[in-house]
Amino acid sequence: MTSVASHKPGVALALLRMGSKIREVLKTYLKFVGPGLMVSVAYMDPGNYSTAVDAGATNKYALLFIILLSNIIAIFLQSLCIKLGTVTGLDLSRACRKYLPRWLNWVLYICAEVAIIATDVAEVIGSAVALNILIKVPLPAGVAITVVDVLFVMIAYRPGSSSMRFVRFFELAVAALVVGVCVCFCVELAFLPHIPVREVFRGFAPSKEMFQNNGIYIATSILGATVMPHSLFLGSGLVQPRLLEYDQKNGNYSKLVSAEVNSVDSSSEKVSEDEKLDQAYLNYKPTMSAISYALKYSIWELAITLFTFALFVNSSILIISGTTLYGSPEAAGADLYTIHDLLSKNLAPVVGTIFMLALLLSGQSAGIVCTIAGQIVSEGHINWKMKPWKRRIATRMISIIPCLAISLSIGRPALSKALNASQVILSLLLPLLTAPLIYFTCKKSIMKVEKHGNLDDHTSASDIENCDEITIDMSNNWITSSVAVVIWLFISVLNVYAIVQLGLSHGDIS
Repeated sequence: MTSVASHKPGVALALLRMGSKIREVLKTYLKFVGPGLMVSVAYMDPGNYSTAVDAGATNKYALLFIILLSNIIAIFLQSLCIKLGTVTGLDLSRACRKYLPRWLNWVLYICAEVAIIATDVAEVIGSAVALNILIKVPLPAGVAITVVDVLFVMIAYRPGSSSMRFVRFFELAVAALVVGVCVCFCVELAFLPHIPVREVFRGFAPSKEMFQNNGIYIATSILGATVMPHSLFLGSGLVQPRLLEYDQKNGNYSKLVSAEVNSVDSSSEKVSEDEKLDQAYLNYKPTMSAISYALKYSIWELAITLFTFALFVNSSILIISGTTLYGSPEAAGADLYTIHDLLSKNLAPVVGTIFMLALLLSGQSAGIVCTIAGQIVSEGHINWKMKPWKRRIATRMISIIPCLAISLSIGRPALSKALNASQVILSLLLPLLTAPLIYFTCKKSIMKVEKHGNLDDHTSASDIENCDEITIDMSNNWITSSVAVVIWLFISVLNVYAIVQLGLSHGDIS
């Protein structure tokens, strides 16, 4: 009895320490909640609605496996983005400008801009259609409303010169839209008739049904709509504010001092305070202590978010479509209007309305983060020398003009074709834009971190003299590099297949 009692205080102390450690980890994790939610928006935009509905209508639940696989690929690639941004302090665009030949950087910039335009076409079309169905707003007016709304947000969003509190507030606003989308689909799933749960979960495993009804071509569209190119630039660019906050709090970096140095070293032109702070933000390189603090939590936050919110939304769209539209002759190739009508007729009018509300929330949140990605791309690849708010308006206009042209000159009949074409473009551009990400994170000279960035006043003279040798290699190990190459080859092969199938289908039509 004495022996057992003597162990009780030790067990209690261990439990207290464990509880304290868990609380500390959760408290730190909560500080990183935000970027993953913003990135997850890219994986639940109107393009995902179109492809997931098509998949459910033609192959029922069989292509849930492709949604799961696409989500895993997205998590892996986004982890590389976080690693690049955390270790180098550079987003993917700025890394391209710094480390690649000028001609290649321009080629990638054009590809990235085309990808953002294609993404924005899908998002603006989805929002405009949702507004047209919900409150009868004409399509061109719906496009204009989405433009004005996003512009106001983007003029306010300044990660370089805004406080971390404002950045978090902005992230929470986007997160509220994401939660709204999830609530809409929870309600929709509640309206469904009895679903064979075993059959649904069987869809998350590979099966021969995946290959039926041109399933691999649809799978390629799902991959293009899920692993979206602009999200790579976004994911690599959203990690810096928390790193900067950590280094500033620990006295490793002063943005104000850096801003003054930049203003002295720059041209004699007058530079505003916000522009100096933006420039200091762009020149910031994280210290090893900041990297150690942030990298693990950033990756976990992203993985948890994508594996919950994004996977749930995309799976819900396919399950709803597979349950209500599978086998219906009018469902195959249906546009967003037809989908709304079928859901309203087969389930209840409120289900079609909620689906459109979810589409509107997805389109607006995706439009916001796509505009941020456009800003990252233009400022990173070509280093535009314009005032920040002018740059943001210019990058938004580059993406919006095609949407206005489609809605004004062609109208509703061409919207579905434009939406599907945008997903094909994204899928084709994906291998081109993932290649530099894999290259940068595998290259030791780029991913090395100098430990002397963290040396303090007590460091010996001999350590300072040898500081060039005190580096840590943060590049991908051979396993990560191999997986990255396999994923790149897989995406490329699927794209070749999609091009061949697209050519054959056009040949059959002609």
